[in-house]
Amino acid sequence: MGHTCRGTINLATATITVDDACNFVISNGGAQTYHLKASCEVERQRWITALELAKAKAARMQAESGGGSQNSEVQSALRTLGSKVEDLSTCNDLISKHGSALQRSLSELDSLRLTGEAGDKIRQVTERATLFRITSNAMINACRDFLALAQAHSKRWQKALQAERDQRVRLEETLEQLAKQHNHLERAFRGAAQANATADNKSAAGPGKGEASDEDDDNEFFDAMEEAPEFITVPEPLAMNQESPSQELVPLKKRRTRISDKPNYSLNLWSIMKNCIGKELSKIPMPVNFNEPISMLQRLSEDLEYHELLDKASKCQSSLEQMCYVAAFSVSSYSTTVHRTGKPFNPLLGETYELDRRRESGYRSLCEQVSHHPPAAAHHVISDRGWTLRQEITVASKFRGKYLSIMPLGTIHAIFEKSNNHYTWKKVTTTVHNIIVGKLWIDQSGEIDVVNHTTGDRCHLKFAPYSYFSRDVARKVTGVVMDKDGKAHYVLSGTWDEKMEFSRVMQSSRGGENGTEGKQKTVYQTLKARELWRKNPLPEGAETMYYFTTLALTLNEPEEGMAPTDSRRRPDQRLMEDGRWDEANAEKQRLEEKQRSVRREREREAASQRAPHENYQALWFERCEDRITGEQVHIYKGGYWEAKDRGSWEGCPDIF
Repeated sequence: MGHTCRGTINLATATITVDDACNFVISNGGAQTYHLKASCEVERQRWITALELAKAKAARMQAESGGGSQNSEVQSALRTLGSKVEDLSTCNDLISKHGSALQRSLSELDSLRLTGEAGDKIRQVTERATLFRITSNAMINACRDFLALAQAHSKRWQKALQAERDQRVRLEETLEQLAKQHNHLERAFRGAAQANATADNKSAAGPGKGEASDEDDDNEFFDAMEEAPEFITVPEPLAMNQESPSQELVPLKKRRTRISDKPNYSLNLWSIMKNCIGKELSKIPMPVNFNEPISMLQRLSEDLEYHELLDKASKCQSSLEQMCYVAAFSVSSYSTTVHRTGKPFNPLLGETYELDRRRESGYRSLCEQVSHHPPAAAHHVISDRGWTLRQEITVASKFRGKYLSIMPLGTIHAIFEKSNNHYTWKKVTTTVHNIIVGKLWIDQSGEIDVVNHTTGDRCHLKFAPYSYFSRDVARKVTGVVMDKDGKAHYVLSGTWDEKMEFSRVMQSSRGGENGTEGKQKTVYQTLKARELWRKNPLPEGAETMYYFTTLALTLNEPEEGMAPTDSRRRPDQRLMEDGRWDEANAEKQRLEEKQRSVRREREREAASQRAPHENYQALWFERCEDRITGEQVHIYKGGYWEAKDRGSWEGCPDIF
């Protein structure tokens, strides 16, 4: 734009923002800013769409005009350099010619029989002339090399510039297409709303008298997209029941995004650990310095960080594709552990934890500590989106001196209502390295079999242990989804701390021998990989908040109406979260001693009644045999959420 009027804004570099329903702002990032107001929201959107289209066109024109000028500038610079080097070459020829003549003259003078002082002067002048000639030649050669290098790189520069221009054009065309599609969808939505209003008016006024329908002439048709989305998400206000417009909307609760920073307390680790080698970790009294301010029940609930994978799985028509999402969910639960070297609090017997996210995410979760030695927690999740998750996990752990092994025992169940598919799997071993010396780091290793007991489908996942000598990417996870006949349909790959992808298998064949056992390795030919799951970024400042995720930061946030046994009411855990670790240690010892005294009393009562010591019964879960695995497990028997609605907690024990 060579000449503009006063107050003009270059549309190619302008910023268009929405202020409210009818207002929008156009600014060039400097002194020029226009605040415009439309008569209604629809008119405002028309203006924004038109301005975005014009902006994309202006940017494309500017890029086309700017590309030629950039190319001409490069060529002009090269030509200038070439002419300068030619001038230097001419000077070099003249210097060489005159320098040779000078040296001949000096040689002739040197051959004459002159006095000693004159001969020394002539030889000195000859040496200086030779050095001057050598230096001039070196300078000319360096300039010639520079010219050759510039000419060689000019083609690469031109290709890079052209590629950048092409990419910019493609992005602008994409933006233009998106703006057009947005405009078309908006008009189609308005047309549908007007058609519904017209139909309602006609039904209220009665049928017409033989009026012909011209709907086909008024309707607007669009080409189908090549890659249509699987489903369209309708905003909640539009998806509400239209018959009750007076229904009051309750705003979602705003969850906290920060907790107190972790204090920096020094601790003599070896004085505690030297007497713990080979012992069960749950039986060792530990100060809160080794903990993080959540309990094991809350850590189990944190498996729901990526619950949307189960939401997507419930919508799958194919059981094999559903298996891929369930397998990705089983891997995603480990992503929160990559930096989490703190130990969760051991729950007290009878301790519970609820996670009610029904309004935000459609699920309700309940955990209860059903056994203390060995420690076991039962977990039950019910979702309005067609799936149920349950598990009973017993954690066995051993301290080996240099590292700590944590072996979760128990089976996880996922049941989908629509397809009646029932999946089970177990957890792998977690290893915490450098317990005594060095920086703590965590690794996951082992194998998982995700089994669909309804169809017989199976997914075998392998978590590769870290090896210093391995060429593979760290924290690697691979898997194959097979039907009941053992035929591979999908291949999974990724890492347990970042993402998982899946590829459809087109053909499989036996390759060469793999390893020393002589087994043949199967080679799969697959389509292009698609992303199943990707880890959410950590919140800002997570390194000072125990590396908690966004969900973990809200797990210990107080809730209204929670049970007296809820982990959020645990005083030592709350004191640790607030940074009062000395008080937390004292409170932790009090709670553990109280639990021991209750257990001794329970054992005395059992002995007086000649009953086994294991007479404790969970409040919300009942022990029975699992019909799928045949294990003795605790399954939710109901009543918790009803008791919460009534505010009736008479049956809860006093554990805090």
